[in-house]
Amino acid sequence: MAIDKKFIDQFINVTSRAAYASSFFIGKKDKIAADKASVDSMRAELNKINMTGEVVIGEGSLDEAPMLYTGEILGTKNGPDFDIAVDPVEGTNFVANNLPGGLTVLAIAEKGNLFNAPETYMNKIATGKIEKGLIDLDYPLKKNIKNLSEFKNKDISSLTVCILNRSRHKKIIDELNDLNVNVKLISDGDVLGALYVSDPKYNVDMFMGIGGGPEGVLAASALDSFGCFFQGRFIFDNDDNIKRAKLMGIKDLKRKYELSDIVTGDSIFCATGITSGDLVKGVNKKGDKFITETLVTHKSTKSNKILIKEDTIKT
Repeated sequence: MAIDKKFIDQFINVTSRAAYASSFFIGKKDKIAADKASVDSMRAELNKINMTGEVVIGEGSLDEAPMLYTGEILGTKNGPDFDIAVDPVEGTNFVANNLPGGLTVLAIAEKGNLFNAPETYMNKIATGKIEKGLIDLDYPLKKNIKNLSEFKNKDISSLTVCILNRSRHKKIIDELNDLNVNVKLISDGDVLGALYVSDPKYNVDMFMGIGGGPEGVLAASALDSFGCFFQGRFIFDNDDNIKRAKLMGIKDLKRKYELSDIVTGDSIFCATGITSGDLVKGVNKKGDKFITETLVTHKSTKSNKILIKEDTIKT
């Protein structure tokens, strides 16, 4: 069953107003305040929508987050049942330090169709549309690179891999350098990094590495509408993580998740710029108006586009 297109504008309104709220903290060196402003706005706007929406990926459990916590029910309670995944500020450091790439991110799916990801790390790999079996988390890095090179008919030295600049990735980065692959290092922005593979204009052939599990689900919900490839495996490396996973019904702790496992049925994804980056421009204030850019995808209509929204500043 498809999600009614009328909800697209409503969800864009949620992320654009949240981005605007967070924009007051650009360059203020206070990532907590930037995040809180977005959370407060996002929750208020979601509660205006005629739906019963359950947060399946949010700011944490109830004892960790008073708002947008996992399990919170939002909306007027009149309308369809949705799963909601949010990242009120993707790249809090970007916003706090006035760096490119700060986003407000939201994904919506029909009830029960969005994977409830545990708060743990995930090993991920993503590319544009490829043949089945070409890339796999369990293949050696060299094999994945060689296969992608042959599929795209590009020299290995022409490929670009995006990866978070973390010490845990040193071995991968060293091997990529040995293979003469171009490496795009990002300091934060796990969702944004994965989205780079969605369009050749970003010149990223593969995204890989270990990042947040919830961010993996958010990225997957967007990549799904682009027909991209995504694979992820959660990392359960301590007793608390294992216990939490089992309580969530995860039986196979070493399972590889494909896109079809993470997002089933229809979905809507919105990512609005707070600070300008490669994906979308940041919030632009003009008099009593503010202008935002949002990447929005709707799986059932196979649409993915960047929409510009002008709105009135509420006094």
